[in-house]
Amino acid sequence: MRGKTARGIIRRKIEEWISSIDDLGVRQTAEKNTIVTGGCIASMLLNERVNDFDLYFRTHKAAMDVAAYYIKKFNDGLPESTQLVKLEDLEGRIRIKVRSAGIATEEGDAGYQYFETIPDPDAADASEYVDAALKVIEEGEDDEEKPKYRPIFLSSNAITLSQHVQLVVRFYGEPDKIHENYDFAHCMNYWTSWDDELVLRQPALESLLARDLHYVGSKYPLCSIIRTRKFIKRGWTISAGQYLKMAMQLNELDLSDVSVLEEQLVGVDVAYFTEIIEKLKGRGMEKVDSTYLLEVIDRIF
Repeated sequence: MRGKTARGIIRRKIEEWISSIDDLGVRQTAEKNTIVTGGCIASMLLNERVNDFDLYFRTHKAAMDVAAYYIKKFNDGLPESTQLVKLEDLEGRIRIKVRSAGIATEEGDAGYQYFETIPDPDAADASEYVDAALKVIEEGEDDEEKPKYRPIFLSSNAITLSQHVQLVVRFYGEPDKIHENYDFAHCMNYWTSWDDELVLRQPALESLLARDLHYVGSKYPLCSIIRTRKFIKRGWTISAGQYLKMAMQLNELDLSDVSVLEEQLVGVDVAYFTEIIEKLKGRGMEKVDSTYLLEVIDRIF
């Protein structure tokens, strides 16, 4: 697909999403502060199916305002007893707080009940839960009787809307700032709402043409290592040198610190890894006992 065509598709998608926002202030904020980047642009350029449009925001205020709008929408549709979601601003770091399970869906507190009632899920149980959460998203996409662009799935980092839109609120800023949290070059093309510009970067295009993963460095090397699995399944390649770069960055981190481990697992198989972190915290651990951690991982996976 040509870049001009991709830009038109993104523009129409964002215009449709913005028109669904019934709060004038939030709508104007979204019009002036939205960034589309990540895998959706890569998929379009490769003529592949787009799974989701990943949206980021230019400022802290824009990210907070949009997140607060959708959290209110999400909670308004649920009984008070099942309102699981709150928005936190911890010294400029935005976090969606979902009790216990770490995620919430429009079906209510199934996730909360799951992890509260099953203290040590085996691999089959955890897999069943993740499959159920994904089913909620898929069914939400196709439900024409419900409003478009409604929140259907929330995690600590992002809000998934119907119609294949994901609002990432953990990171915000200008595109270069957002890409400081990115790991692979092919995902670093972007579109901006305030000037309707699609920026295609040479390293990203070269990586796409070769279907070769090029690691550019990341704050989350553990996440990056785990993420390579999905690309390899899609026919991408990665050299030993790229793995070495990730391993060297990972070596600089103290994964025995629970808070560091939690930070490194951001965005990776959230249901599984949230359970690991909760178990470590439940034992009052600040440092990870590697023997216990291996036992927990074997039980959950």
